[in-house]
Amino acid sequence: MALTSKQRAFLKSQAHSLKPIVHIGKNGLNDQIKTSIRNALDARELIKVTLLQNTDENIHEVAEILEEEIGLETVLKIGRILILYKESSRKDNRKISAKVKTI
Repeated sequence: MALTSKQRAFLKSQAHSLKPIVHIGKNGLNDQIKTSIRNALDARELIKVTLLQNTDENIHEVAEILEEEIGLETVLKIGRILILYKESSRKDNRKISAKVKTI
């Protein structure tokens, strides 16, 4: 599902007050990080991920890998922060996605 510009704007506004949940450091984007991103997205639908100063990862490559492997949408890449969105597989956690679909 490709996001429209209005949906992206809504998600950006929702993510503004969020704190980064996942931090990618010197070990890079490994399976543990991917699992924690999957679990966080399933619970919250919208998360922030930070690439720390000591990582060799490129933000664009990380976003591309996560989009392919997890099937999420990258809402915004700014500096070393990624805002990621994916509809939750659990119905009781679908609060944001219900609003996104109406936009």
